[in-house]
Amino acid sequence: MSAIYTPLIVMIAVAAAFCAVGLLVTMQIGPQRYNRAKYDSYECGIEPTPQPIGGGRFPVKYYLTAMMFIVFDIEIVFLYPWAVKFDMLGLFGFWAMLVFVATVFVAYLYDVRRGGLDWD
Repeated sequence: MSAIYTPLIVMIAVAAAFCAVGLLVTMQIGPQRYNRAKYDSYECGIEPTPQPIGGGRFPVKYYLTAMMFIVFDIEIVFLYPWAVKFDMLGLFGFWAMLVFVATVFVAYLYDVRRGGLDWD
């Protein structure tokens, strides 16, 4: 029984060894210059501004853009297999995907109407 798991165990061991060797080699040959600028956050050449204790607030448009990305990413995940098997699904598959795309389009129109794509 354990013979069928041997290739998996060997693959995990090789992957772990590869990670460990990569980290050790990087620590040995990499530059060892540590200074304050190296550990500062990078803000496109602008001096970093002090952040409040709670971490600050993001604008709502940030979250709307992120949600739009997720919605359209999920849409593509469903559209690709549908397009591959379009011939086999027939008319039912066409109407089901049309309803799905219409639902996503309604969400897109809502976001456009609320100003989610307007950058100030």
